[in-house]
Amino acid sequence: MDSTPTPHPIQLRGSPWARRVLGWLGWSLHFQGLPRLQGVIVVYPHTSNWDFPVGLLAKWGMGLEARFLGKQSLFRIPVFGAWLRWLGGVPVDRSAAHGVVEQMVELFERKQQAGECFWLAITPEGTRSWRPGWRSGFYRVALKARVPLMIAALDYGRKQVRMIDAIELSGREDEDIDRIAGLLHGCTGLRADQAAPIRLESGKGG
Repeated sequence: MDSTPTPHPIQLRGSPWARRVLGWLGWSLHFQGLPRLQGVIVVYPHTSNWDFPVGLLAKWGMGLEARFLGKQSLFRIPVFGAWLRWLGGVPVDRSAAHGVVEQMVELFERKQQAGECFWLAITPEGTRSWRPGWRSGFYRVALKARVPLMIAALDYGRKQVRMIDAIELSGREDEDIDRIAGLLHGCTGLRADQAAPIRLESGKGG
């Protein structure tokens, strides 16, 4: 399937320095803007600690202030918590009665009302180790918040970071996941055998 990104109306000016560093490391960055001010980015695959620095360089290279989730307790650690926030971390209370998904939906609603740019990056595998499928949190957040889902590939086979395209979820899980799988076809992680198959785990959130 053609994975050429669709040009989007919101264009950003990223860091030439970050793109240059990616190039020195043998990576290329493929990004053609954003469709809206808010959305969820699903990043796949996640199989190595190297994914984080490569992802950060790509984020800076795109000029995209993508955010990511972290345990609330981590943000209370002096210096480290401030560093996490600077990188784009968003603290979440996993013990809250209304859950992480509802916390994120409420946050998206506030950002939409304020007209602020807010894109949340989620690794649906939730771990670098193999698991039988994806956690469904990314899907439920994007669907409930009524925001687009950007499909992002960390493709070590081609040494490319690709923001492939943004899709609107239909709520028909099987159809939506099949579409996502088609867009990510051929993408390989650093440890290819640890990448989860692209399907939702039954009863799994997060």
